[in-house]
Amino acid sequence: MTLIGIVSIALLCAGPLWNLFNGEVRLDQDWRSAGRDSGGIAPDPAEHTGAIVQVYGARAFGWRGAFAVHTWIALKREDADDYTVHEVMGWHARYGGDTVVSHSSDPDRHWYGQPARLLAELRGPAAAAVIPRIEALVEAYPYNDRYVMWPGPNSNTFTAYIGRRVPELQLNLPTTAIGKDFLVGDAWLAPTSAGDGQQFSFFGLFGVSLASSVLEFNVLSLNFGLDFNPVALRVPGKWAIPLW
Repeated sequence: MTLIGIVSIALLCAGPLWNLFNGEVRLDQDWRSAGRDSGGIAPDPAEHTGAIVQVYGARAFGWRGAFAVHTWIALKREDADDYTVHEVMGWHARYGGDTVVSHSSDPDRHWYGQPARLLAELRGPAAAAVIPRIEALVEAYPYNDRYVMWPGPNSNTFTAYIGRRVPELQLNLPTTAIGKDFLVGDAWLAPTSAGDGQQFSFFGLFGVSLASSVLEFNVLSLNFGLDFNPVALRVPGKWAIPLW
């Protein structure tokens, strides 16, 4: 291996390794006792009667959290008493079940001890207008019987699949959403997850995305590039790093 290759691999792995060494990702937790409490981000349905759509992400459990996040989408119809969370869970597929799970839950809950971050949101009439489309997309997700942690299809493939078809969400998924670049139907070209540009992707392993919101390169599902609004650096394993 050449010096350039060694340096490139070191740079791609620097973020995940830093996450492990600085304690941002914990390896000493038991999934059975890891926290699943609400993060206090989502509006209380009793106080906010309008429709709401939210997309969240949180670091994956264990060592995988050094590289990747788990993402999900939550819907609340107008005057509904609770949220419905739609997400993909890989262990369901291992036992012959559907990978897509839809359930009533706190939309901003911790993901096995890791705090959730709000990635996109619509409220009121804008949310009400897209909820039927999102529900139809959840039903039509083509990988409901298949889950592959790397490079996909996985939970982030599912969220990106919805974002591409509902550009109103402006869902600019982070580099840590490994699997977002795995395109449905073995396509090589598709809109970005935010719906505002185009991306080329070779089965989620290599590619490039260019949009009004981002320029991003994909090498073995480890992504790096720039966010444009606000300006931020995108590196593997890290949330976007603001430049100013």
